[in-house]
Amino acid sequence: MPLKNGVIMNTTQMEERLRSRFSGAEVAVIDLTGTSDHFEVRLVSSELASMSRINQHKAVMAVFADELKSGEVHALSIRVLSTE
Repeated sequence: MPLKNGVIMNTTQMEERLRSRFSGAEVAVIDLTGTSDHFEVRLVSSELASMSRINQHKAVMAVFADELKSGEVHALSIRVLSTE
């Protein structure tokens, strides 16, 4: 589902948005199906490391709240990885 300006969210845009929100994080976003609506997010972030898993997921999902609500991003798998 396209954005209001007709552009579909891509992995680069998602990575940039995550890096902006989680300063210093290592970020990778993978398009799981090639349809630009099912993604896996992998993050290494000291900010997220101190949170419970549910709060990690809430924080990441909040970055894409509008896209999740509109259906532009249909599925978002989240993996927060340890720095150790």
